Amino acid sequence: MSEGADPPLREIVQRGLWFDELEPGVCYKHRPGRTITEADNVWFSAITMNPQALHLDAAFSAENPPYHRMLVNSMFTLATLVGLSVGQLTQGTTVGNLGFAEIAFPAPMFHGDTLYAETVVLDKRESRSRPGEGVVTFRHTGRNQDGVVVATAVRSALVRKQPA
Repeated sequence: MSEGADPPLREIVQRGLWFDELEPGVCYKHRPGRTITEADNVWFSAITMNPQALHLDAAFSAENPPYHRMLVNSMFTLATLVGLSVGQLTQGTTVGNLGFAEIAFPAPMFHGDTLYAETVVLDKRESRSRPGEGVVTFRHTGRNQDGVVVATAVRSALVRKQPA
């Protein structure tokens, strides 16, 4: 190294966890949360071809009980719930989702609410047909800014093992 030259920096690339690193029974808290705006909700509903008036028509929603205001599209809530987990758990390490089960929306989300996500690894097993990969079962829970559970889902994904 020549005099005055800086030593090479060690690099760390952000990624999710490898199959080997995921621990059943651990609760991963994902931060930051995501505040949902009216524009988010209208955009998502429009691009997914969902014309439900409860998501798009403020006057209609105001006239209808029990909430008398527009609701956030539950599919947007689900997608955001899973999306909030990606950076910490599966960024660059997942092969893909295998399925969803036990999806529930026990309370609504409204414009201006903030969604916070947490994930528990329920189970994991090595793939019988795909060496170097494993099946992981996650339970995602979404809470609003008041701690109220607004969405839950169980998801199975195929996750890569750490390269040798």
